[in-house]
Amino acid sequence: MKSSRLVYVLMAWFALALSACSDPGAVIDNNTEMPNKVWAYSNRVGYNFKIDDANASYNCYVNLRVTGNYKYSNLFVLITDPVKKNATTRYELKLAQPDGQWLGKGSGNLYSFRIPFKLNYKFPAAGSYYIRIEQNMRDNPLHEVSDVGLRVEKAK
Repeated sequence: MKSSRLVYVLMAWFALALSACSDPGAVIDNNTEMPNKVWAYSNRVGYNFKIDDANASYNCYVNLRVTGNYKYSNLFVLITDPVKKNATTRYELKLAQPDGQWLGKGSGNLYSFRIPFKLNYKFPAAGSYYIRIEQNMRDNPLHEVSDVGLRVEKAK
C-alpha cells in the first residue's frame, strides 16, 4: 500500500518538474528527427500551431542540428508562409563562419542552431496556422542533418 502511494507521489513530482521546465513564451518548439541523418527533398517537415493573441508580435525560428561532418557552411530552405498557404520563401541559414567555425552550440559531434526567419511578426488573426520547411540544397538527399524543427515565441 505504501509503495503504491510512493509511486503516485513520485509521478506527481515528475509531472510538476516537467511542467516547470516548459517555456511559457513558446507557442511551439518542436523538432523532427531525420532518419539516418539524411534530409531528402521529399522529407518536408510541417507543424500546426495556434496563435491566441493577434495583437502580440512573434519571432519564428528554424531549429536545426547537424553533425560536425556536414560539409557546407550554410543550408537553404523553403518555408511556407503561414498566411498565404501556397507561397514559399527561400532562406539561407548560415551555419559557419568563413574560417569554418560553427556558429551553433556544440555538444559532442552535434551542432544546434536556432535561426530566425521572421522577427516581430504579427499574425493577422488568432487561430490555427501551419508552417512547412523543406531543404533546398543541390544535394538530394542532404547528409549529416540530424533534426529540423520550428519554434514560434512571443517577441519580448
